[in-house]
Amino acid sequence: MKNIIILLLYFLFSLGITAQDGCSKYYPMKEGSSFEYTNYNKKGKVEGITSYNISSVSSEGAATKATLNLVLSDKKGKENYNTSYTYTCENNMVSIDYKSLFPAAMMKQYESMGMKMQISGNDIEVPNNLQVGKELKDANVTINMNMTGMDMSIAVDMTNRKVLNKENVTTVAGTFTCYVISENTTSKTMGATLEMSSKLWLSEGLGMVKHETYKKNGDLVSRTELTKFLK
Repeated sequence: MKNIIILLLYFLFSLGITAQDGCSKYYPMKEGSSFEYTNYNKKGKVEGITSYNISSVSSEGAATKATLNLVLSDKKGKENYNTSYTYTCENNMVSIDYKSLFPAAMMKQYESMGMKMQISGNDIEVPNNLQVGKELKDANVTINMNMTGMDMSIAVDMTNRKVLNKENVTTVAGTFTCYVISENTTSKTMGATLEMSSKLWLSEGLGMVKHETYKKNGDLVSRTELTKFLK
């Protein structure tokens, strides 16, 4: 369970950027849009596929809310996990509800087993006015769990978020002009702490094109690239 949760949190924290339509430049708000990403290890070998689509879009007052369905598959295309989460756009700002980063179905499953859970944190925010040198708000989510007197917590913090530069990036899906956003990510679980950094390539009107994760010493750990999309 722990590995699945951390994998989803890392991916959703990084993916939290994909876009277009009115309110947001960097999140898709069009029902039926779909995107596919290929995940590679440090040696460039395919490790899996992440696919998602926008299943619904609705308005609540001045806010627009979209629901995104996400599927994780292995390198052979076998589905490993699926979930959904929501994000909201209002006042030229997109935010991902930190509570939705933990799959509701998984929460119900473990609550039915007698596990008590509490989630806290800060929403991930991405403003429309990105520019080189701009610093972005930190984000985090903490999950505290208790079952038969045994406690476990998982915390993921994303800090030092900053727009580094603007450059062209080419993947099998095409060539895109992107802002490059750097960030530090720290995960803590069962007394263990893992510190990593990452870079995110974000294209206006499309969203995440590329994402790389590095060890604390700067060595590449993994790479994710956009391989297909339908807007």
